[in-house]
Amino acid sequence: MKRTIIVSLFLIIACREEKKEVKNIAEPQQIKEKIVLNNESDEVENAKKWLEKSIEDYFKTDLGSAEKSMEKITTKDYFDYKSDAMNVDMEVDGSLTEKEFQEKWRKKFDVQKAGIGVGFLISGQDWDEIKVSSCKVLTAGENDFLFDVILSDKKLKAEYPIKVNVIKDNGSFLIADVQQEVPVFN
Repeated sequence: MKRTIIVSLFLIIACREEKKEVKNIAEPQQIKEKIVLNNESDEVENAKKWLEKSIEDYFKTDLGSAEKSMEKITTKDYFDYKSDAMNVDMEVDGSLTEKEFQEKWRKKFDVQKAGIGVGFLISGQDWDEIKVSSCKVLTAGENDFLFDVILSDKKLKAEYPIKVNVIKDNGSFLIADVQQEVPVFN
């Protein structure tokens, strides 16, 4: 009888300790969700404002300086990656085949969402006035933010949904990745 009571006590104590471990694992996730859902962080708001302004300013630049403008608002890795993606299978110096592109970049980026063969931020070749019609934070870390963005061109009746990863580096923000879906035309 004593053995049964002692074994029962050990089981109860073991179960209580297990519950504590599960609770501790769940807390950081709940905190992260709170930051995202409440959107109260000043850094999140600053990153969002910077992204909206940078995107709209980019589309106001003339085509001759678009590359320099893109380079100013992106990380070096992303700039090189997107430049390669835009030139896949083109007849220009340094262009890669799709296979070469995937082999070169697959360890750093999701090459399936690179926007191969399309421009930076939008898949359209022509635009009138691109505006950010929606920009919502999906996740936020200390120096890393993921936004769900919809760009629109009212005159051409076009919308471009993208996901944009923004990082804070040396006191300023930079675009570290853009996930683009290439539209399929029937």
